[in-house]
This record gives sequence, C-alpha cells and structure tokens, in this order.
Amino acid sequence: MSTTKGGTGRRIVLWRHGQTSWNLERRFQGSTDIELTEAGVAQARRAARLLAALKPDVIVASDLKRAAATAAELSALTGHTVAHDSALRETYAGEWQGLTHDEIVARYGEQYAAWKRGEPVRRGGGELETEVADRAAPVVLEHADKLPENGTLVVVSHGGTIRTTIGRLLGLESQHWESLGGLSNCCWSVLGEGARGWRLMEHNAGTLPEPVLGDDD
Repeated sequence: MSTTKGGTGRRIVLWRHGQTSWNLERRFQGSTDIELTEAGVAQARRAARLLAALKPDVIVASDLKRAAATAAELSALTGHTVAHDSALRETYAGEWQGLTHDEIVARYGEQYAAWKRGEPVRRGGGELETEVADRAAPVVLEHADKLPENGTLVVVSHGGTIRTTIGRLLGLESQHWESLGGLSNCCWSVLGEGARGWRLMEHNAGTLPEPVLGDDD
C-alpha cells in the first residue's frame, strides 16, 4: 500500500478534527456524529490558517460533522471544495461508543487490554483496525495519486482512522500501529513521498499545545 504514483515530491497532511464535548468527557465517539464545541471551531480556524500556508491542492474529509466542520474552515481560506467520503469516518466501535474511558476499562477490561497489546480486537463488537485501514487508506491514495508534482493533499479525519492509515501507508505491521502516538485535536501529521514510498515527516504537528483527548474518535 506504500507504493507511490503520479507526481513526485507529493505530501499528505492528515488533520484531526477539532474538539467536541465528548472529547472533553473522554467519551468514545467512534462513528457517532458529534459536533464541534465553540473551542473546537476556534481550533479549526486557527489551524486552518497554518495549513492554508501549505497551499493545498485537494481537501478530502470524513462526512461526520466534526470533521466536515473542521475541513470547512480550510475550504473557506483556500477556495477548494471539500470532497466528503464516509470511508474516512472513525472506527465503528459498537457497544463502546458513548462510554467514557473509565467505563470501557471497567466493563471491557480484557478486550481493552488485548487491544492495547496490539491484538486484533473488535472493540465493542465493531471494526478491526485493519478493516478501518482497508477502507480509509485507498481513499487517501486515490486522491494522492492525482496530485501534481510537489502537490499537497489535506485529509480531515479522526484520531484512530488517521493512525491506521499512516500505519498502512508506511507498511507497518498492524500490531505496531499503536506505537504511533495519538493526535491532539486539530493537530496533524505529514507524509512525504520518498524513493521507497511514503515517509512520516511530522507527527502531531501544530501550534496548539493541547493534550490528546479521546484518541480514537
């Protein structure tokens, strides 16, 4: 999945959405459609000004409200229309969705521990991380393959989906994807095109000194 095509010197910016009320509550959102808080909108506007300076060629986003609203701030500055794709949604986590971190650990302790060990786990009866990568990474590559030389693609998505996509594009085995640290709200990672495929150039970048809240959502 790490093979590159199209123009050379391309760049993929994977941008996590702004803050939501469930992030603050450490509540697992998954595919639940939660809106940004006022602070989340402000984060998106601030980050968009920085990302606009990269002169992106294409913006693609998850169709969930928190990602779509984040992407809209960059669209307003660049004039680019956002392409929304449900394949970029966060991991569906079944019974875990809506629960706080403490509630998940209390009710699904063994399942949570196995996931943290890197084992393939259907959290809450939902998707495997590899299944998330199976749907999200091809969408990212499809848009990246159309970039011009030295072009930039901005992908607005969710913490878990971004991590699995990075892992897949770098060719890492899935049990090692957890070694990629989480993204703070409205921070981003950058993949650059190298001779052997995609390389991680920056991770959890941005000037927002915020803790990572609700990594997989």
